Amino acid sequence: MNPNLSLATTLLGLSAIPFLSAPRADDSGGAPRIEPLGTYASGLFAAGGAEIVAHDARSQRLFVVNAQANSVDVLDVSAPATPTRLFSIDLAPFGNGANSVAVSAHLADRDRRSSTVAVAVEAADRQAPGRVAFFDVDGRALASVEVGALPDMLVFSPDGRWLLVANEGEPSDDYSVDPVGSVSVIDVSRGVRGLTQDAVRTAGFEAFTPADLPGVRLFGPGASVAQDLEPEYLTISRDSRQAWVTLQENNAIARIDLRRARVIDVVALGTKDHAVAGNELDPSDRDGGIHLGSWPVRGFYLPDAIASYRVAGRTFLVTANEGDARDYDGFSEEERVKDLALDPTAFPAAASLQADANLGRLRVTNTAGDVDGDGDFDELYSFGARSFSIWSSEGELVYDSGDTLERVLAAELPEHFNSTNDANGSFDSRSDDKGPEPEGLAIGRVQGRWLLFLGLERIGGVALFDISAPHAPRFLDYVSTRNFAGSPAAGTAGDLGPEGLAFIAAEDSPTGEPLLAVGNEVSGTTTLFRVVLGDEDED
Repeated sequence: MNPNLSLATTLLGLSAIPFLSAPRADDSGGAPRIEPLGTYASGLFAAGGAEIVAHDARSQRLFVVNAQANSVDVLDVSAPATPTRLFSIDLAPFGNGANSVAVSAHLADRDRRSSTVAVAVEAADRQAPGRVAFFDVDGRALASVEVGALPDMLVFSPDGRWLLVANEGEPSDDYSVDPVGSVSVIDVSRGVRGLTQDAVRTAGFEAFTPADLPGVRLFGPGASVAQDLEPEYLTISRDSRQAWVTLQENNAIARIDLRRARVIDVVALGTKDHAVAGNELDPSDRDGGIHLGSWPVRGFYLPDAIASYRVAGRTFLVTANEGDARDYDGFSEEERVKDLALDPTAFPAAASLQADANLGRLRVTNTAGDVDGDGDFDELYSFGARSFSIWSSEGELVYDSGDTLERVLAAELPEHFNSTNDANGSFDSRSDDKGPEPEGLAIGRVQGRWLLFLGLERIGGVALFDISAPHAPRFLDYVSTRNFAGSPAAGTAGDLGPEGLAFIAAEDSPTGEPLLAVGNEVSGTTTLFRVVLGDEDED
């Protein structure tokens, strides 16, 4: 037994939990897996050269947000083993930073030219209203409209009638300006040529008070509820009637009625108890190895990406529980456990607990945990759950992957466990933060199964799960296209920092087989994978 696990379980009075690698659902080759096909490299390192990706089946083009260039790179993926850049769409006329891209084939016939591409662009002043710009697949501008502050993500509804935009509304770095968060609901049912501002409605949070939102994290200094809530990522129901948006920093999900452009409710997600068996974590970058254990910490889920799917007539939500702290010059909630005053009754072994090799290095929030208001901390709350979760459409937890991701990484890449995304030789460096940081995800239907593709922002790679049974998902595969012997700055380290993922169904694919496209923010690369079906032979 490793000494850190022994100490953790002794402090908690729990029995030691043996280290187990997460088994694949089917090691006989009968389960789907993913294999890399080809990569396009922008040549930009640590500059957001490839972030969000969107695919158009009509033209077999992939649209990739290049944040550094404030553009969308348009790639030809008709031969996915050799993706090539055709041209770029300049977003400078519309704002100062491209954040997200989406494609709708529903608008093609209405506009009589091609599928329609929508791009969210923030203003030069990030606290000012941003814009959504519309293009055809050849990059010709069709229209643009104003939306809320810092439009961070956008998505077309399945029926093509609506375009939704999550306006994050982040504060300025000194926290002197804090715009409201909102969701723009844009009616594109008549196409986008000649689209006017009248087509844009705003689903806001001004009607809510703190009393309406028990358990929701509302903690920005001097902020109203509408200012404090920060929409991050959207998903829309199959019938295009409602949507859900993650409120990452607030640890909540909001539900929206699309026809009325109204927020129906906001649901707090609660916390994950890392003292419970199956929820172990490695909380230190100074413990000399991989030491997963049970610790007296609760993790806020703080989800980033969200997707939805239906099983047996019920809608389920899937979240990537990345975690995100408010850390500004004017206000920061981040503290290390060793720098906090711990309540001696709640933490009788505080001195041992706060050692660097135990919990001392773990980053936690200073905005929660002082239960009795006496100035010391009775509970500890960390950022993110190091997992993915499945929720009901009402926001009730159905499943959480527990410690599966860290156990998979410990088994698959033990020499690079919890590495960071911009430097090799960084073993264990992210354990004191948020571990592997699951950030982006995509789901797709393959051979009657619902598959989840989960991007791990820090160590990199994509984890594959079968989520056909929402209460009992199965781990299938983990693939890393990172070269730990290469140089990240020189562009020889492979894919770093997966950000945006897009599933391409077999019927939309240039090869007739399902594909996955991944934009890697740190390496500036875009990689396509093939989904190898369960009845195919191993290589």
